[in-house]
Amino acid sequence: MKATIQIFLNGNWIIAGEFDLPDSSLHKGIEGAGYFEYDPDYVIALPDELPSKRVGLHYPVNFDLYSERHWPAFLLDILPSGAGRRAWARRLNIPDNPSSDWLLLLNGAGNPPGNIRIMEAVRSPHPFKHPGFSKEDIIDKQADFIEYAESMGAVVAGASDVAGDAPKFLLSRDRTGRWHPDGALPDNNVLDCWLVKFPRGNDVRDKTVLRNEAPYYEVARHFGIRTGKPLEFIENALFIPRFDRIPGTPFIRHGLETLASAARIASYGQRANHLDLCQSVASFATNRQGELWEYLQREILNCALRNTDNHPRNSSLIKYIDGTVELSPLYDFAPMFLDPEGIARASRGENLEPAPGRPDWGGIAQSLKRWCDPEATVVFLKSQAEKVAALPQCMKGCGVEGEVIEGVTARCTEVAGDLRTMISQG
Repeated sequence: MKATIQIFLNGNWIIAGEFDLPDSSLHKGIEGAGYFEYDPDYVIALPDELPSKRVGLHYPVNFDLYSERHWPAFLLDILPSGAGRRAWARRLNIPDNPSSDWLLLLNGAGNPPGNIRIMEAVRSPHPFKHPGFSKEDIIDKQADFIEYAESMGAVVAGASDVAGDAPKFLLSRDRTGRWHPDGALPDNNVLDCWLVKFPRGNDVRDKTVLRNEAPYYEVARHFGIRTGKPLEFIENALFIPRFDRIPGTPFIRHGLETLASAARIASYGQRANHLDLCQSVASFATNRQGELWEYLQREILNCALRNTDNHPRNSSLIKYIDGTVELSPLYDFAPMFLDPEGIARASRGENLEPAPGRPDWGGIAQSLKRWCDPEATVVFLKSQAEKVAALPQCMKGCGVEGEVIEGVTARCTEVAGDLRTMISQG
């Protein structure tokens, strides 16, 4: 059983290699043993010069046979999950269990975010010229739009990497302004690329979370976090401009790899240790200290604004075509403390978080001493204290709703105090 992995480079999809899954591993799904190797022609033509040429950061381009006890973690980044997985299972009339992982990969991984895909799953643009849909059609989730989107594999994971109920749609606008599932248009007819998502459920709190994601994003921008273009909330839908696609001539697809994959976490729903994630950032980022401090800034904001859904698939490294590797612009940043399912913090510092959402910042600075001077990191962390204290006022100015501001004000005060009084553990 083989899956052919293609990578998008220099405006073209190229065969990079194959993942081989023995029949005896098929029923185990992502936990089954397998092998990955690069195509010899790919190795000869594109030697390992830039991270963007790798299918995964842990897989240098060479003639080695990579033997794995489970699926390579980068494949979990493109395997349909959440609502997308359930849509594909219905479409293929297969059970939603581990034995179906292989079929889901071969059918549903033809156009994922990033710059790799499974060749067997690719669906060509429609041979007829579909008129597309209006933005109103998408907001209303009309039946014809849903059918068209599912037929092109444009339904992707829900809001959580465990089992988010609300679908997200990968969409593209054509040059006349009509909307299509991503992959339904030839690249030369794409104006821009979007991800559109809806509330996780029908609870009023689900809708509050989604309404406030766009203003939360602007708060992050004011805080100094790396962000993409502004998000747009309309009625019941959040429109998110994609940062991994740059339409034009040539059309660019940047490599995108979650911190879960960079940390070799080959499972879903697994809690992560911040130190392991920081090690992954330090191993691959072009500017090691700058990206580690960016990571810490994001975690300060997660704690202060109570975004508890900080699992390692909600953070990614972006691999630019010039060889630069850095944390991608922020995404999936919202007031998840309001979620009715009660989502707990998924990524924490081992023995460095004595109370939920209240890390030992001095201990964290010391834990990064392999890569950053602890004293310099302490100075940087302390410099964030007044910005944290000012967050409630910033939130008001960015349009965050009063209920949400009220729910985080006390935590902002606590986190600002923790940062002001922290000491180096060195």
